[in-house]
Amino acid sequence: MNRLLPQPLFSLFLLVVWLLLVNTVAAGQVVLGTLLAVALPLLTQRFWPDRPRIHSPWKLLRYIATLLWDIGLANLTVARLILGPTRKLRPAFIHLPLDLHNEFAISVLASTISLTPGTVSSDLSPDRKTLLIHALDVESEAAVIAHIKQRYEQPLREIFESC
Repeated sequence: MNRLLPQPLFSLFLLVVWLLLVNTVAAGQVVLGTLLAVALPLLTQRFWPDRPRIHSPWKLLRYIATLLWDIGLANLTVARLILGPTRKLRPAFIHLPLDLHNEFAISVLASTISLTPGTVSSDLSPDRKTLLIHALDVESEAAVIAHIKQRYEQPLREIFESC
């Protein structure tokens, strides 16, 4: 099964996206979508890193729910900052020391930070121990670091690393 479908969930995702894009489930489109869903992962297999191991799937679902909630709240906060009364924003670059070692988990953390409005991941140190983050409004650098570590980094360690 791994030889024909090296990324089975990705293949299923490609098929569903294809069918949504063509907006039909006609037999020809299902066959074409299936061919693409099988061929693309096979042709790109050597570019894929090792498959990440999820140690706690339920915590992953809770993490996704937390992330979606935080994105919603951050949208409201950024809108208030931008549209509200004029006040000085306090943008800052923050060096976040990482406790994560798994490269995939670090990528998920950097993506999480960038997905949350008002923050963006800017750089990862060559030794992969520090993540540079730009935040739109920072009152306390230590508070931002503590929030990211508690809210995002610790759950990612539990999900992707055997702590």
